[in-house]
Amino acid sequence: MSKAKSDNADLNPVQSRDVVVGQSKELVHDAVFGELSEGGPNYRSLGWVGTTGLMMKTQIGLGVLSIPAVFDVLGIIPGVICLCAIGGITTWSNYIVGVFKLGHPEVYGIDDAGAMMFGRLGRIIFGTAFCCYFTCNSASAMLSVSIGLNAVSKHGACTAIFVFVAACVGFSTSSIRTLARLAWPVWVGLVGIIVSVTAVTIAVGVQDRPADAPREGEWKSDYKLVNSPEISKALSAISALVFSYAGTPAFFPIVSEMRNPKHYGRALFICQGVISACYITVGCVVYYYCGSYVASPALGSAGNTMKIVCYAIALPGLMVTNSIATHLPAKYIFVHALRGTKHLTSNTKTHWATWLGCTFGVSVIAYIIASAVPVFGSLISLVGALFGTLMSFQPMGCMWLYDNWSKDKAERNLSWTLMF
Repeated sequence: MSKAKSDNADLNPVQSRDVVVGQSKELVHDAVFGELSEGGPNYRSLGWVGTTGLMMKTQIGLGVLSIPAVFDVLGIIPGVICLCAIGGITTWSNYIVGVFKLGHPEVYGIDDAGAMMFGRLGRIIFGTAFCCYFTCNSASAMLSVSIGLNAVSKHGACTAIFVFVAACVGFSTSSIRTLARLAWPVWVGLVGIIVSVTAVTIAVGVQDRPADAPREGEWKSDYKLVNSPEISKALSAISALVFSYAGTPAFFPIVSEMRNPKHYGRALFICQGVISACYITVGCVVYYYCGSYVASPALGSAGNTMKIVCYAIALPGLMVTNSIATHLPAKYIFVHALRGTKHLTSNTKTHWATWLGCTFGVSVIAYIIASAVPVFGSLISLVGALFGTLMSFQPMGCMWLYDNWSKDKAERNLSWTLMF
């Protein structure tokens, strides 16, 4: 890794500088964005409450809808164990992202961390994976929106049209330039997702039988505490769990736009606690009452009427997920294209042309993917298998080693042993 350090000259780190004006502190220079001009977008205005919402929305938007189907494959007990294990690993990974950012303020994305550890090849691999991952995320969100529009409109148009509508909405909303301005729509969408999932959870508990269960005869849930799936199905289910927590690469740009990155840990632990509780509750309750007749996404498990109601409530949240998933890869390309120039933080023609070109390009590619793979569950598993562990687990271990492995024995305390 020492050689990789010497290959990091292209990062050109610039330390942030604060200027105190009266009792307030105004950031005029940032290690990533450079000079923050008064008339341009303020990329360092995200508070910890908005950060919490963004963290939760990058994970709970799509993943929660696939948890009951995962439990159907694995069984309740192995499903909960796997979910908690993956949740614990990703919580540690997310924590390391914040620690690494505080130690290296010039890092904007996972590719910058990759360049520090592995040189130019690391930048290329992680940068490409980041863009592919969130573009596929955007495609998944478009599919979710199209499923919701189909449900609400009672199939008023073909799925292809609804995917196109989702792409157009995603492009327009993802073009909001700063994450701070996306924070309040994120909370609206987050509340919508949680309310809709809570509604379907209650509905499956009080209804006679799931929507897909046989209509005649006495029915009893065929849930399994422990299941014995084929290896391919088990791995697909675990990949879906990984995807449910795999918002980790998004935490790099999120912490980069925080007003005070030292509040990152506070937002992180609230986020992980809430989504883990939500995943376990929704997964167990819905699967317990629906058994093998659980739908994926889960909002279709309570019958047509509740499906329409739940999707109507969840649609804003699904659209916000699409917006964030489109915004992040577009912002990555935008920042790296204009980094070190005045156009990054100024309202110039170059700034707007580059920014809108990035969001439009990502939207088009995501639309093509969503049209080519029109099966929600399959796309979730595919994305989780391809990019989940690569983006959420391994790099963070390398980041800890990069910062801590060379410490003297005298510095290797309990925190070092526990890798914190």
